Amino acid sequence: MKKSTRAQSATSLPPAPRDDASSRMTTYYITMGVRAACFVLMVLITPYGWHTAVLALGAIVLPYFAVVLANVGKDTRSRVAENPERAITAAAAPPQSPAERPDVIRLDEQPPSEPGAIQK
Repeated sequence: MKKSTRAQSATSLPPAPRDDASSRMTTYYITMGVRAACFVLMVLITPYGWHTAVLALGAIVLPYFAVVLANVGKDTRSRVAENPERAITAAAAPPQSPAERPDVIRLDEQPPSEPGAIQK
């Protein structure tokens, strides 16, 4: 097998299974909540008429759609991977000697002094 030398892009990965399941369950709960509201409104609203039939249709059909939407994962094949290569070119190499780098603070260690001696 030939190994790829290109860096992998984290943006091309599919969502985590836990996140995918959580979003599908949220969709299921919302759809079933609408179904329960349709059922309650169908029973409570009087006089019965065409709106009762629409609410009954919602109470009957919405469970099918809730299960279908909960079982279908998101399509990640259409996602476009972003190029992980650097978009900015590297700057010139920094100077190597401390005298050429004024932004570097240099600390030198000194041997411990005798007790009572004044430090500089």
